[in-house]
Amino acid sequence: MQLDDLYRRVIMDHYKKPRNRGLFEDDAVTIDLNNPTCGDRISLQLKVEDGIVQEARFTGEGCSISMSSASMMTQAVKGKTFEEALEMADKFSAMVKGEEVTFEDEAEDIEALSGVSKFPARIKCATLAWNALRKGIES
Repeated sequence: MQLDDLYRRVIMDHYKKPRNRGLFEDDAVTIDLNNPTCGDRISLQLKVEDGIVQEARFTGEGCSISMSSASMMTQAVKGKTFEEALEMADKFSAMVKGEEVTFEDEAEDIEALSGVSKFPARIKCATLAWNALRKGIES
C-alpha cells in the first residue's frame, strides 16, 4: 500500500467516523469560525482547567479535509497545556505549508494531512479547526 493511500484512508476514517463530534451539555469555551471561501464552518468547544485542555469537541459542516482535521485536532490536544496546544497548531500550519515536521505518536494521524501542501486552496480548510483552537486559547 502506498503512503498516499494510507493517508487518504486515515483522512476518510476521521471524516466518516469523526472523533469528539458533538457539544458539551455544560459550560465550555465555544469558538465559531467559518471559511467564507468554501463554506466550511466549525463550532469548537474546549473544557479547560488550570491551563490544560481537558476535553475538546466540535460540530460543523465542510469538506473531508476540514472535518477530519477537526477530528484529529480534538484528539491531539486533550491533556495538553495551552503552550503545547499552540505549539502543535504552529507545527500543523507549517506542515500544511510544506515544511517538514513530525508529531508525537499520539498525534501521528495529523501527518496524513501533510499532502494538503500540494493544494494551496485547501490549506484554509485544513487549518480552520486549528485557528479556532488558537482563538479559544487566546481568549
